[in-house]
Amino acid sequence: MKILVVGSGAREHAICWKLNQSNKVSKIYCAPGNAGISEIAEIVNIKVNNLGELTRFSVDNKIDLVVIGPEGPLVDGLVDILEEKGIRAFGPNKKGARLEGSKSYSKNFMQKYDIPTAKYEVYSDLNEALEGLKNFEEQVVVKADGLAAGKGVLICQNKDEATSAIKSILTDKQFGEAGSTIVIEEYLNGMETSLLCFVDGKNIIPMESARDYKKAYDEDKGLNTGGMGCFSPNPIYTENLNNYIKENILDKTLEGFYTEGIDFKGVLFIGLMIQGEKAKVLEYNTRFGDPETEVVLPRLKSDLVDIMEKCIDGNLSDSDLKWSKEKSATVILASGGYPENYEKGKEIIGLNLVDDDIILFHGGTKFSNDDKIITDGGRVLAVTALGKTLIEARQKVYENINKINYEKMQYRKDIAKII
Repeated sequence: MKILVVGSGAREHAICWKLNQSNKVSKIYCAPGNAGISEIAEIVNIKVNNLGELTRFSVDNKIDLVVIGPEGPLVDGLVDILEEKGIRAFGPNKKGARLEGSKSYSKNFMQKYDIPTAKYEVYSDLNEALEGLKNFEEQVVVKADGLAAGKGVLICQNKDEATSAIKSILTDKQFGEAGSTIVIEEYLNGMETSLLCFVDGKNIIPMESARDYKKAYDEDKGLNTGGMGCFSPNPIYTENLNNYIKENILDKTLEGFYTEGIDFKGVLFIGLMIQGEKAKVLEYNTRFGDPETEVVLPRLKSDLVDIMEKCIDGNLSDSDLKWSKEKSATVILASGGYPENYEKGKEIIGLNLVDDDIILFHGGTKFSNDDKIITDGGRVLAVTALGKTLIEARQKVYENINKINYEKMQYRKDIAKII
């Protein structure tokens, strides 16, 4: 079968890499792809937001399955358009993707179906928002309602920081129209964990757990990013916690889907804050997470094409998911200055020097005019390793990072450094 993967990051590279292991696949295309993806897929020069061209390409090339990586085209309804043309697509339709497209909608959904989450209020007016801030403790979280490439969440340590955050989003349009409405939330203490789930319209089946590191610098300092590293599994994800999450979050989310008429098929990513053996939902995403995908898919022993087809057909079961007992770790190599201002076009050297068992997923890379691989984004590479223990996987990653270099390379040195 012929597959088109939509996207250009390390997440999409990991998806292509896993799909390429299936005996069912004869050809993989990726739009718009990157330098690393070009080694396993034919690159198609179509941007992810050009839904018309993506659809036209899929029809003209008789694509059997379209796999959509980023949230933008899902929220814009690419799945709906493809299905109208008779093309199978992996990902939620526009109605389902709204859970990520609007934070206020998703918070209201959680409240309506009694899904544990942080206390929150929604505002579009500056003065009302500043007045509403009085209803919260000193530490709060201020979120742009719409899509902001993983950067629309500002954690504020006090009311002065919160006031500045509210003004920068609502008045200064720090995140553009995505910040026309904001959500103010109570700050939750605890430990974050990421739970990706396959959904077939009837069942929500969790993948292996992972933990993402959002802050730019070591010791969780600096601004929030799209993710600076990850490991799997997350040791705090116990059997008791698993049971609590199923009963209080997964089952209630599924009830909400039924009641709201949401025919959700694809991946539901649930960001959780763990407090003891209970959890609260931080956010829903409606696609594979990044960098969670880079640590979870290498541990998946099952055929990803089979899983995606069963999600679309509505007949996925727990037994379809087989996992390696190995642990995995990923460290993101970023451009200096990320997530704020950074330069592109830096030559990357040493990619051919890494050990054979290291998996390099390219994020922001491309070929220069003289066919050198250069940086082309904030998050450049995801360096992934598997090991019998997390310590072993982590050690492999950092040993091999020392073999890679480009000007102003930036990365965290404490990924997977846990007790």
